[in-house]
Amino acid sequence: MRVLGALTISLLLSACAGPSGGPRHSAITGPQIDPAHRTEVVMTALSLLETQYRYGGSRPVQGFDCSGLVQYVFDAATETALPHNTAQIAGLSRPVARSRLQPGDLVFFNTLGKPNSHMGIYLGDGRFINAPSTGGQVRVDTLDNPYYQRHFQSVGTLFGS
Repeated sequence: MRVLGALTISLLLSACAGPSGGPRHSAITGPQIDPAHRTEVVMTALSLLETQYRYGGSRPVQGFDCSGLVQYVFDAATETALPHNTAQIAGLSRPVARSRLQPGDLVFFNTLGKPNSHMGIYLGDGRFINAPSTGGQVRVDTLDNPYYQRHFQSVGTLFGS
């Protein structure tokens, strides 16, 4: 697994010290996941680094596409059922200003000339995890990457206030 330095260490320490209980949700009728689960979302996502990309994939053994990764992570970390569709997940999320991004929030991109054609989970420090493309693997990218800067669309959250 790749080492992310201080970010990984900080998240690991937070996971060990942070709350692990709290209400769980079986389906979303509106984005109201307990914010205490942000660390669980990030740690679950990081555990999937280097999993193969597969269009339509939504399980580690078969590989992931971008929305399949997000769907799997939120189900595993928070027991929240999400659709396997980037645009639908964007529709369920509550808009957030980019300046207010927090770990576990979602970042959306227009990579195919249509809104919400790619997404990832924000990790902090300008980094997000995503399943980028055929032949690739789940990886960490930065919002400062020229490609993602050019295609950045919006930020959303599924966490309650």
